[in-house]
Amino acid sequence: MNSEQYLILLTFLWVGFVSAISFMEAWLKFRAPGVTLPIGLSIGRLIFRGMNKVEWFFGLASLVLIIGSGSLGITTSFLLFIPIVVLLLQTTWLLPAMDKRAEMVISGAELPKSALHFYYIGAELVKVVLLFAFGVTLLGNL
Repeated sequence: MNSEQYLILLTFLWVGFVSAISFMEAWLKFRAPGVTLPIGLSIGRLIFRGMNKVEWFFGLASLVLIIGSGSLGITTSFLLFIPIVVLLLQTTWLLPAMDKRAEMVISGAELPKSALHFYYIGAELVKVVLLFAFGVTLLGNL
């Protein structure tokens, strides 16, 4: 396999990973019998920390493959650049803010509603759509 083929593989694995966790697991866990809000938040914190690390692996490995191939155009590379910027924002702002709120709720605090989850979902949608477009573009280049 060449670097573009590895990049395609990584890209679609990343899309599948984010889609399964963010768009299925995240809300399904709260439907399980006996899962209270504090328990669900504790599980979510653990899963999203792990997911963030795996996403950084996908993002950094993709960058290495792009640099190694040197043959991708600016538009194609841009389709990967934005999801990495989104991941950076999630890592440095959204996840820490959501984690802090989760800790407070787990400790028994009652907090006003927050738009953070909607921002996170929006960021995930942007990331998945652009990564999918990136992968499809790479497939078209084969």
